[in-house]
Amino acid sequence: MNNNLETARAMFLQAAQLLLKEDYAGAETCLRSAHRLVPGRPSVMSNLAAALIAQDRYAEARGWAEQATAADPDNAEAWLNLGRCREYDKDLAGALAAYRRALAARPDYAEAWCNCGNVHTALRHYDEALAAYEKATALKPDFPEALGNQAIVLNRFSRPAEAIPKIDRAIALKPTLPYAHSIRFQAKMALCDWSSFDEDCATITGNVAAGRVAALPFAFLGLPSTPALQKQCAEFYSRDKYPSETVAFPAPRRGERIRIGYFSADFYRHATAYLMAGLFEHHDRSRFEIFGFSFGPPSGDEMRRRLEAGMEHFLDVQAKTDAEIVDLARRLQIDIAIDLKGYTQNERTKIFASRMAPIQASYLGYPGTMGADFIDYVIADPIVIPPEHAPHYTEAVVRLPHSYQVTDNRRDISPRPFSRADAGLPQDGFVFCCFNNNYKLTPDVFDIWMRLLDRVPGSVLWLLESSDGVSGMLRREAETRGIAPARLVFARRMDSPEHLARHRLADLFLDTFHYNAHTTASDALWAGLPVLTRLGNTFAGRVAASLLHAAGLPDMVTTSSADYEALALELATSPAKLNGIRERLALNRSTCPLFDTPRFTRHIEAAYRAMWDRRAGDLPPGPVAIDPA
Repeated sequence: MNNNLETARAMFLQAAQLLLKEDYAGAETCLRSAHRLVPGRPSVMSNLAAALIAQDRYAEARGWAEQATAADPDNAEAWLNLGRCREYDKDLAGALAAYRRALAARPDYAEAWCNCGNVHTALRHYDEALAAYEKATALKPDFPEALGNQAIVLNRFSRPAEAIPKIDRAIALKPTLPYAHSIRFQAKMALCDWSSFDEDCATITGNVAAGRVAALPFAFLGLPSTPALQKQCAEFYSRDKYPSETVAFPAPRRGERIRIGYFSADFYRHATAYLMAGLFEHHDRSRFEIFGFSFGPPSGDEMRRRLEAGMEHFLDVQAKTDAEIVDLARRLQIDIAIDLKGYTQNERTKIFASRMAPIQASYLGYPGTMGADFIDYVIADPIVIPPEHAPHYTEAVVRLPHSYQVTDNRRDISPRPFSRADAGLPQDGFVFCCFNNNYKLTPDVFDIWMRLLDRVPGSVLWLLESSDGVSGMLRREAETRGIAPARLVFARRMDSPEHLARHRLADLFLDTFHYNAHTTASDALWAGLPVLTRLGNTFAGRVAASLLHAAGLPDMVTTSSADYEALALELATSPAKLNGIRERLALNRSTCPLFDTPRFTRHIEAAYRAMWDRRAGDLPPGPVAIDPA
């Protein structure tokens, strides 16, 4: 017996070394040998669970972890491993309970604090998540995973200046930490910190091209890229974060209305709601039954009330778990589930990975491929996804005949008579404008804007104000390019009707390149402000071109940076030409496809019917093109 014990101890120590070297199969072999020699040792069973988890064999690992915790209820490592298995099985409450048992046994267990943070993040309890990560890094300052996760939550809280030192430290400790460079890039772009823009872009795109799990898909949209690389990025992310489930659904119901479920966190005063409110109201209730699933914050604003009235069924599911939402959607027999979030903030992608409906489609919120086998269709148009780009989408492409982007032709524009003095703008002089979010601004387009200011005397650039000292950062960037900082003017945020009204103070909206103006371009056109864009390589960089074509202004779409700059200069120095474009936009406003909500509704309903007909005919998802008639 003593010989067995000594041999088992040696095997256990050898396994510990192999675990440190990430030789998990070797560690498993040693631990199984140790277990055969001295069965029932909690430490052996717990480490065996850890070795199996590292090999993605969670079902086996869970059994060993359960035996270890039963044999030694004070074994913190065993509770940690059991929590990891429960978390993998989507039992978040059980996982959190296991991590808390680990902490009860060992309050200074940094890994357990970090894992508590991960569960709170999955549950969207972000305050609790941040507190848990802070506890983990206080106990273990050199903990790259906890630092990286802390940076993610800080970015979510719009605190990028605090996120950067955390993620910098994480990268220094572990250069291969998944998504780390992308997290850092996202924080820097929010601050308009372009100090290593080219280097950051090359690092991230190089890692994606090399097949590494390296980038958050949404952050990847904002850097110079290609549809092929965006697909690769999204596929890696989807496989890593959202393993899909196969679900058998009953045969399609015949002779009944098609049930459409719209899923979003943005059913309140949000850009998505401002675009979509009219669509919900114009749906043909004789052919479609409309459900809204809201997993965003509760709201009593006027937009929320309008959305609730505009849908046949409005369901507040914010407090429900992913599994509960999936079960509800299945019980309601949703035929087509529309994901309005994609990989954007406050998404609930797991509910789509679990298959809520026989047909699932991505629309509006995320301008790119999801790279996931659980999204069947992406709703687009011939400009944002031309035929040659279709191979770079895992979804079947639905092309609406004009622009894919819905708009609401009832959007209010305040009658308030804004003056340039009200906005801090000069009384005379040309006003270039861009109200895009900071993360869309890149140094290549900023260079052009500064050259335009230099060549158009008295002109200013009007941008959206933000926090974290971004206005100071951009003014310093202007000064390094020889432009007086005062020629950048910043607009404070205000409610939509007033924001739309103040567009009249500007002369020309200048678009960004890699991630265009989307709702902001629609806002400008609805308010009568001409938009100038450059056609990009990817969906996110082609949206403004789609909108301009649908608004009857295709001549405002350029195909190169040089043409973009030349046309901007021409319009700024040729008042008659710019006035002609402005008059054409005003004339088109009541007739163009972009602002014809009833016509758009007919087109997207035809798309839904085509998706449903394919399924009813026992056909897999396939490309759909909707006739403009």
